[in-house]
Amino acid sequence: MLVGTLVNTASVIAGSLIGLLLGNILPERLRDTVMKGLGLCTLFVGIDGMLGGSNSLIAIISVAVGAVIGELCDLDGHLNRFAEGLERKFRKGREGGGPSLAEGFVTASLVFCVGAMTIVGALNDGLTGNHEMLFTKATLDFVSSIIFASSLGLGVMLSAAAVFTIEGGIACLASLVAPILQQNPNTVPEMTVVGSILIVGISLNLLGVTKLKVMNYVPAIFLPILLCYFM
Repeated sequence: MLVGTLVNTASVIAGSLIGLLLGNILPERLRDTVMKGLGLCTLFVGIDGMLGGSNSLIAIISVAVGAVIGELCDLDGHLNRFAEGLERKFRKGREGGGPSLAEGFVTASLVFCVGAMTIVGALNDGLTGNHEMLFTKATLDFVSSIIFASSLGLGVMLSAAAVFTIEGGIACLASLVAPILQQNPNTVPEMTVVGSILIVGISLNLLGVTKLKVMNYVPAIFLPILLCYFM
């Protein structure tokens, strides 16, 4: 069950080690090109996952209603304000020096642990044992950790502990409720379809095509649990 989480954790550690060795010598053009390539791979994973459902109406209603819930709750806004607050806290009083261990840890943890891909990947890991999405995220985090560690230092590597705790926790919780969800055989596949739609949104953001607030769509992932009983 935790294979995807372990791979993702290891990718952050490995990428951080490489980043610490390289220092701040990676050209911006190379970073951008690699991240765009990984964005294309993420798009493929999202499209592939979208094809496993049997009732497209469930996905449409889930995304529409989930978006309304997310916007009303302003999930993206709350997340950004939380991240900005933490960054201000750890940067305060360090204008003249380099990044602190805590700053590197907090910044990397927010990037690696908060977002739709973390939630969807960990849910798939716990509900179905499908690690593909977390493997994709591990590749993205590997490249990102190289870049972050080269400028933010050792704290980035310590964020691997946060990755393991959060993704592993979600996967374990999902495995506990899996028997309930699997009473209706369509529930998990439809949740996967909705989650994959959000992954497509993430890939479009990575490619610079859109600036979707994907976090506001996260409630949509859970709506098929209810809709599958009526449709």
